[in-house]
Amino acid sequence: MEEIYEAILELLKEGEAAALATIVRTHGSTPRGVGAKILISKEGRKVGSIGGGALEAAIIREAQEALKERKPRLLHYGLRADKHEGDFGICGGDMDVFIEVIEPKPTLLIIGAGHVAVPLAELGSFLGFRTIVLDDRPEFANRERFPKAEEVIVGEIPAELGRMKITPQTYIVIATREHKMDAEALRAVLGRDCAYIGLLGSRRKVGFIFESLRSEGMEEALGRVHAPIGLEIGAEMPEEIAISIAAEIVMVRKGGSGKPLKSARVIS
Repeated sequence: MEEIYEAILELLKEGEAAALATIVRTHGSTPRGVGAKILISKEGRKVGSIGGGALEAAIIREAQEALKERKPRLLHYGLRADKHEGDFGICGGDMDVFIEVIEPKPTLLIIGAGHVAVPLAELGSFLGFRTIVLDDRPEFANRERFPKAEEVIVGEIPAELGRMKITPQTYIVIATREHKMDAEALRAVLGRDCAYIGLLGSRRKVGFIFESLRSEGMEEALGRVHAPIGLEIGAEMPEEIAISIAAEIVMVRKGGSGKPLKSARVIS
């Protein structure tokens, strides 16, 4: 059991999610008892066992589906294949298996340490994100301006992004001081496996950057970029813009619609 918990800690350190399957109920004869666990990574690597064979293979498939959906599931397995088609094994019992998804703390990566970045980093910390701020200007990217950020990085933006670990739990906001730097940052992250990419700027600026990147063959990748970034709430001040960005990130993370609650269908 200790190796499973060590593997969980290692995956979380690496920013990777995993699924933990646990036998929570048994009846009759089963390969393993209540409490037996197996940890499954997104790639299908496993630590531990809850019985092996076709049963374990089926549970691993379900665990990988749970990881894709980011939702837990409770499953029932019969072990009377000699009597019931579709059961696994012939032990004679049955079991319930609970699969929980274990995710690392999500990361909010803010590229550009300008006026909007300051309240956005505060909101990111408040919402439970591991917040990182990146800029090439030490007078902007520093602890005095971003006391709650877990990391404040000063360096050349494309180079730093190339070295940075970006995972499916990373939410990226691009808000640098000029459109050329925005384009460089966007080019550096477009092919990365992240949860969200948003670009701050007017429609004209976004259109200009997109046109430039389309000429480089990035049309399909640009379809995943939220630009102009944020929800339409009439935001003007940096704090208001930060709220609209944070709201969109929460919407994407939680699968919301972004519609006003008064217009949403309420089921009593």
